[in-house]
Amino acid sequence: MAPHCPPRGIYVPCVAFFHEDETLDFDAIRAHITRIAKAGVDGLVIQGSNGEAMHMSHEERIEVLKLARSVLNEHGKPGATIIAGGGAQSTRESIQLCKEAHEAGADYALVLSPSYWIPAMQKPVIYKYFDDVATASPIPILLYNFPGVTGGIDLDSDMIINLAANNKNVVGCKLTCGNMGKLQRVAHDPRIGREFAAFAGKTDFMLHGLVGGSHGVIAATANLVPKLHTVMLELYDEGKIKEAQELQTRFSKADWALVQLGVAGLKAALDKYYGYGSGRSRRPLGSIDVAKFDGDAGAPLRDLVEQENSLPDIK
Repeated sequence: MAPHCPPRGIYVPCVAFFHEDETLDFDAIRAHITRIAKAGVDGLVIQGSNGEAMHMSHEERIEVLKLARSVLNEHGKPGATIIAGGGAQSTRESIQLCKEAHEAGADYALVLSPSYWIPAMQKPVIYKYFDDVATASPIPILLYNFPGVTGGIDLDSDMIINLAANNKNVVGCKLTCGNMGKLQRVAHDPRIGREFAAFAGKTDFMLHGLVGGSHGVIAATANLVPKLHTVMLELYDEGKIKEAQELQTRFSKADWALVQLGVAGLKAALDKYYGYGSGRSRRPLGSIDVAKFDGDAGAPLRDLVEQENSLPDIK
């Protein structure tokens, strides 16, 4: 039987927090995952781009994954889905990361294109990379398309569809590229022949993705307002499109405010509005002070956080 794809819904690509000496701040990571676990989301992505996977050792990745699974278990969510970052610059290391993620409690791996040798990364090479990783991985994989962090490498819909049609362990994709035509094609192509989880990759186009047939969203801003992302999905599913459009407008304003400050900016916002962690990333990324969100600059975020905090926790 072919592997199942992740359940449709909201997935939070959790950030990682660091102390001043750049060691992992496990207390802040625990506090964050605990809040997310109470928000009614469908799963977590651990060690994606926002989790600064590229800045972590294998041992650190395993520690954070085990912590995430432990927190979910503590809060009565042992069946919640965990997707772990599994991409690296070599096929060999990517397979190793997928195996380690499986042993640490992950259900799926999110695999980014290799991009160091960009001139060599022609379509046949990239296809074989994903096919080899998927074949060797003990857990199903999702293809991760994010040209902004892979030197412009952009998986087209033909490659995604062909990989999914020919390798049953390729069960989905995260499209941070924002190409809604691509998402539409992938979500509805009959050649795949089974359910396939095509996720929109940003809050900025969550509603657009749902209209196109997305499986939900994996979105950085869900770190800040996870409950409101579940509200968006409910509005769409109930046919309340006008209300969904109004919420999407607010989402897009907040997402733009965060995008301009990067991963550290998102963590600074969590510090400001929820009181844990800090706006610090591992170098060479910088740090962001919470004062960045004072006054008008923070208005799009404050508006959403106030509504988020009015919503009940989901037991």
